Amino acid sequence: MNLYPINFMRDRTPRRLGAGVWAAVLATLAVAAGGCRHLPVTGTNAGHESGVTGKALSATATNLPAATNVVGNAGAEDGATTVESNDPYEQMRQLTRAMAIIRQDYVDPGRTEYPALFHSAVDGMLQALDPYSQYLDADSYQDIKDDTSGEFGGLGIVVGVKDGAMIVIAPMEDTPAYRAGILAGDRIAEIDGARTDSMSLRDGIRKLRGEKGSRVRLRVQREDGIKDVTIVRDVITMTSVKGTRLLEGAIGYIRIAQFSETTATNLQTAIESLRAKGMRALVLDLRNNPGGLLTAAVETTEQLLPKGAVIVATRRRPGLPNPPPAVAGGRVHLTDFPLAVLINPGSASAAEILAGALQDNRRAVLIGDVSFGKGLVQTILPLEDGSAIRLTTARYYTPAGRMIHETGIEPDILVPVSAEEWAKVQDARAREENPARSEKGKTEAKTLTDRQLDRALDVLTGLLALRPPT
Repeated sequence: MNLYPINFMRDRTPRRLGAGVWAAVLATLAVAAGGCRHLPVTGTNAGHESGVTGKALSATATNLPAATNVVGNAGAEDGATTVESNDPYEQMRQLTRAMAIIRQDYVDPGRTEYPALFHSAVDGMLQALDPYSQYLDADSYQDIKDDTSGEFGGLGIVVGVKDGAMIVIAPMEDTPAYRAGILAGDRIAEIDGARTDSMSLRDGIRKLRGEKGSRVRLRVQREDGIKDVTIVRDVITMTSVKGTRLLEGAIGYIRIAQFSETTATNLQTAIESLRAKGMRALVLDLRNNPGGLLTAAVETTEQLLPKGAVIVATRRRPGLPNPPPAVAGGRVHLTDFPLAVLINPGSASAAEILAGALQDNRRAVLIGDVSFGKGLVQTILPLEDGSAIRLTTARYYTPAGRMIHETGIEPDILVPVSAEEWAKVQDARAREENPARSEKGKTEAKTLTDRQLDRALDVLTGLLALRPPT
């Protein structure tokens, strides 16, 4: 089960660079390595000595801070304006020259081996594109492949990036993070004392994970202040379909916690069990569903749409052909009952694909709050040394052409709730669903008001009143 902030992956054999390109790179490396030299220039800042590299500064440097090396623009005349070229050979020459300078002058030579510099350069290029494009060393690549097993050691939260900050998309129920009071929307400011604002998403996820029983210290920021919490890691086992039950007025309730390989089958079984009990309408709860497998979302969605209905479209960069949209196929199409879907800011990725498809096809009424807004296609491109590139190659769009990423899905009926109110609803929901909870806890859960669910029941009751009796 993959709950990284990606929707699906596919491996592709990487293209090899032509011999001419590599020859140019090697030649540039040789020229760059041989062309680095220091031009000694005397500094005049309170007697401190400064060295100047290059020829742009060929006169005495003034007002330099203590022990500062000033690097000139080699190859540019004094006062000339440098215009960046879009010629790939020129840019590669600049890159290899920078690598040669680093190897020659960096204070710690043990950190300047060519493989390390190459990996850092690729990582920097990808991180500059968006928070989700990343370089994966061999260990990280193996971690992603291992995620499909359905179990991993960690805290039980799904994280993403919003406005440059590491954000909790949703905590999973009955996990260490959930029990510690971590909420959807929490900003993770520090992990074990390390600030996350200078940390890649990949590095943050790796810091959050660890051996079962080990501890991690988090500093989280939310609207009401800062909270420091220590959490003990555990093995996270994920359950997809939860809480199946019949509510008042023959209205069924099913919650999808995340999308895994068995979600579609489990949902069909749950709906059939409710229909056997007399269900006439259904509430599908996607609140705090962080997503999961795209294939599972498509297989789940097609059960709730008529055959041939569009589920999701994928658009690549201009000039590249787009794949055909995913449409509802299969043999099961459960479309003969009214449907309401609950979403909130913790609903992301695959959950937004399902919600958007049902909304655009006028199959369901969406109720709750605007979803997270994560709709990127991530492609894993393996490299020859066992590492890989995770690259954003497309965006997801709803059947009506609405972009999901950074926009989210807006409900038909907006029912916002505060973080405190939602925390109480979430706890009550867990009490209702967990058979190990005490009968007293279940009773208390039933007395708590869930305004979003109540609004869904009102809508479905009204729709049922308009339907002819069966």
